[in-house]
Amino acid sequence: MQSENRIFDDISKIINGAAGTLAGMSREFEGNARERAKEWIGGLDFVSREEFDAVKAMAAQAREQVAVLEARLAALEAAAGGAAAPAKPAAAKSATPKAKKSGE
Repeated sequence: MQSENRIFDDISKIINGAAGTLAGMSREFEGNARERAKEWIGGLDFVSREEFDAVKAMAAQAREQVAVLEARLAALEAAAGGAAAPAKPAAAKSATPKAKKSGE
């Protein structure tokens, strides 16, 4: 009986040691994989979450300012009473065909 317990004790020690070794290897592999991923992503010009959130906030603020300025412009145009005719786009002027000269 005593010898059987000793064998089981030895086997359980070996299994525990192997499990600890595998756990350590998996932690080391995970750490190396994270470092390689950070290096790879860093080379792809990705932005950090903080930078993204900052630019997102700036864009939201710009959209709000555009809405306010559009409202002011509409109010000014309404106050002017349509006295000023809306300007034609420059592209519309250049798109009109020119009359050909008779000598050409």
